[in-house]
Amino acid sequence: MSSTEISYDKIMLECRLIFEKKMTDYGTSWRILRLPSLTDQIFIKAQRIRSIQELKIKRINEGEYSEFIGIINYSIIALIQIEKGVANTPEMKRKEALSLYDKNFSTAKNLMLNKNHDYDEAWKDMRVSSLTDLILQKILRVKQIEKNKGKTIMSEGVEANYLDMINYGIFSLIHLNSKRDNLINPNKR
Repeated sequence: MSSTEISYDKIMLECRLIFEKKMTDYGTSWRILRLPSLTDQIFIKAQRIRSIQELKIKRINEGEYSEFIGIINYSIIALIQIEKGVANTPEMKRKEALSLYDKNFSTAKNLMLNKNHDYDEAWKDMRVSSLTDLILQKILRVKQIEKNKGKTIMSEGVEANYLDMINYGIFSLIHLNSKRDNLINPNKR
């Protein structure tokens, strides 16, 4: 198993744990959200990350890290909503929600492994700010596809964009973890 895969799996578990805890607090209330609402929620989080990166000042005691987790989890929720459809009531059994969460995360991971092979881990040389911009670009693509009522002529659909947002979010978290580790232990390099 590569170091990327090990780091990916650690973050995947962290995101899943947060998803589970929030499901304990809120249930599956997200089941009533339509796709454009989820896209907007991801946009808000990505825009906040960009604002933190540019201004270096924040008034809310949450930083980039938690916002990237939000992007990842909302992207997975969007993929579940695409598969299951929007519900009028938020009822979904916990076991089913976690199973769908795991299935979609597995799909994202397999895509990452394939692209990571073909791109020779180019993400490792990217900046977190560039990954943030790519997430914002993917959101704008999804919004355009939504305006086009889901129709594309030549491009991938919304699912591919959400999967990419998951992976860009994880790459960002791997970078942030590495940066934090280097600050704590500068001789670890």
